[in-house]
Amino acid sequence: MQALAPIVIIPARLRSTRLPGKALADIDGRPMIVHVWERACAAALGPVVVATDSPEIARAIESVGGQAALTRGAHACGSDRIGEALRALDPKGRHGAVINLQGDQPLLPDGALEAALALLDDPAVDIGTLACPARAEDAGDPNAVKLVGASLAPGRVRALYFTRAPAPYGEGPRLKHIGVYAFRRAALERFVALAPSAPELRERLEQLRALEAGMRIDAALLDKGAPSVDTERDLTALRAAAREQDPK
Repeated sequence: MQALAPIVIIPARLRSTRLPGKALADIDGRPMIVHVWERACAAALGPVVVATDSPEIARAIESVGGQAALTRGAHACGSDRIGEALRALDPKGRHGAVINLQGDQPLLPDGALEAALALLDDPAVDIGTLACPARAEDAGDPNAVKLVGASLAPGRVRALYFTRAPAPYGEGPRLKHIGVYAFRRAALERFVALAPSAPELRERLEQLRALEAGMRIDAALLDKGAPSVDTERDLTALRAAAREQDPK
């Protein structure tokens, strides 16, 4: 992992499709994006930068001593935004691994980023990600992305498909995907050079572009995930969870 010299880039935009303004939503007295930035900094894997098209988000990060990179507004997904930011931040290619931590994961468990990055120790893996056991109520929830994969070892699967539909079919456990990607730099550069794929556009899942292009995605399995924010209901639940973790 050390040889890859990771950088963590958090993509964030103010005009989120499902919940506009969520990056700046107040969570326990601070914007959500600041909580996510703090989680990334605490992992101490490398530099942490927020890539955004919003001066308001940039100011929120800079006000707490963080670094922001302004990008253009029109990007198909967060990894495309990260690709633009990376070219400006690291034109000489010093960072061989790029972690995409999505900006709606303020309660990500300790060790999660490290687990995704560790998958790149296997030279066959292009992208490392995370998953956890899905809850019964996740099956019919399109905001809970399901990972269909092949078990490789205890705590590790190779991703075969991602979907918002209940999958796989039949009785048995399901896996819920967690929005973290550890890219080899070469894989990210290849990814952003590709046009969005038809399955990606249909499911609204960027990782399907990588799978269709033949990239290998492995997932480390966590005991449990963390609440992400897609709706007002999610935001209310997240605020309650934050209060439980840091009671005052």
